Amino acid sequence: MKILVTGGAGFIASHVTDAFIAAGHDVVVLDSLITGRPELVNPAAKFVKMDIRDKALAELFAAEKFDVINHHAAQMDVRKSVADPAFDADVNVLGTLNLLENAVKYGVKKFMFASTGGAIYGEQDYFPADENHPQRPLSPYGITKLTTEKYLHFYKHVHGLNYFITRYANVYGPRQNPHGEAGVVAIFCSKLLADGQPVINGDGKQTRDYVFIKDVVRANVAGLNYLESDVVNVGTGIETDVNQLYQALRDELAPVIPEQHGPAMPGEQMRSVINHAKAKKLLGWEPTVDVTDGLKITARWFRDTGGRGR
Repeated sequence: MKILVTGGAGFIASHVTDAFIAAGHDVVVLDSLITGRPELVNPAAKFVKMDIRDKALAELFAAEKFDVINHHAAQMDVRKSVADPAFDADVNVLGTLNLLENAVKYGVKKFMFASTGGAIYGEQDYFPADENHPQRPLSPYGITKLTTEKYLHFYKHVHGLNYFITRYANVYGPRQNPHGEAGVVAIFCSKLLADGQPVINGDGKQTRDYVFIKDVVRANVAGLNYLESDVVNVGTGIETDVNQLYQALRDELAPVIPEQHGPAMPGEQMRSVINHAKAKKLLGWEPTVDVTDGLKITARWFRDTGGRGR
C-alpha cells in the first residue's frame, strides 16, 4: 500500500514509518519540521516538507494517490493549547480537515488517526477508562482530538471513508524530544544527563499510564490491517506516579541528583489510566514492554545518543 504518514519526522510517527517500510509498504512522510527532526525520517521514505494546512496538499494527493493516511502531525503541547486555543484549533482541526477533504477527493481508502487517551477523558469516573468512558477533555488540545474523532464519524457516514482511531496513553521511548513534544520521561532524561535538577510538580503522586513506543507501533501495524472503522485505547492499564518515574530514571542516569519538588501545576489532572481490553479483542494487541524495562531502554538511549538521531 501507499501510505502518507503525517508528522513522520517526529517521535512516534518516525517509528511507525519504520514499521510500515519494514512491512513492505510505500511510505511518504509529510512534516513541516516545526518540531520534527529531519534525521528521524526513514531514508527509504519519500520526504515532503509541508504543513498539513497548506493548500498545495491537493497537488501531493493528486500525484501520489495514497491508499492510507496515518495522521500524527499535530500541535501537541497541552500548555500551548491552553495559552493559544485558536492556534491549536487551526493546526489540529483545520489542518486535519484539509487532509480529510483531500482524502475524499482523491480516493483514500482509510484514515488512521492518533488521538489521546490521556487527555480526552478528563478527570476519570473509573479506572482504567475504557472507550465508553465520558469524554470531558480539560484542555483545548484534548478538545481538538475529540473534535477530529467526531469529524471522522461524519466522513465515514457521508463519504464512506474508513477510519481507525488510536487513543494513546502517555507514549515514551527513544527519539522523544523534550523540547518540541510533551513528555516528562524525555525532560527528566535530558536534565539528568546535563547535570541539571529536574523539578517534580507538586507531591509527584499524580499518575499516568506510560506505554512504550514499540507497543504503540505494533498497535498501528495491527490497525492498518483491521478492516472495520473503530476506536481503541492504546495503553497498559497500569498507573505510575511521577515519583516512581523519576526514581527509575535517576537510578539509571544520575544516582547522586536528589529528588526536588516544586509548586503543583494549577488544574493538573491527578490520575489517568486507560483500559486496552478492546484493542486486545479486536486486534489481538496488548502491551509487551514493562514500564521498568522501557524506562531503562529509554534512559540508555538518551545516554548513548545525547537525545539525538535515530
